[in-house]
Amino acid sequence: MRMLRVLLLALLVGMMLAGVSLAAEEGEAAGQLTDASWIAISAAITMAGSAIASGYAIAATGTAASAATAEKPEVFGRVLIFVALAEAVAIYGLLIAFMLWTKIKVA
Repeated sequence: MRMLRVLLLALLVGMMLAGVSLAAEEGEAAGQLTDASWIAISAAITMAGSAIASGYAIAATGTAASAATAEKPEVFGRVLIFVALAEAVAIYGLLIAFMLWTKIKVA
C-alpha cells in the first residue's frame, strides 16, 4: 500500500511539472510562472486528484460490490450504480481540467 501511495504522489508531481513546462511561454524568463502556467498547474492537479480519488473509490466500492454480489446475486444492479458514481468523479475532473485548459491563451 505504501508503494502505491509513493507511485501516486510521483504521478501527481510529474503531471504538475508537465503542466508547468507545457504552459511556459517562449518570451518569458526561465522559472517565471505566468497565468498560463498557473492554469496548467491547476488543470494537472484537478485531473490527478480526481483520478486518484476515483481509483480509490472504485477500489473500495468494487470490492464491496463483488462481495455483495457473491452473497446475493440479485443486488448486482444496485451495487453497480455505486461503482458508476465513483467512476463519475474522474469524468468530472477531466471535464474541469479541460475547461481550465481551454482558458490558456497561446500567443
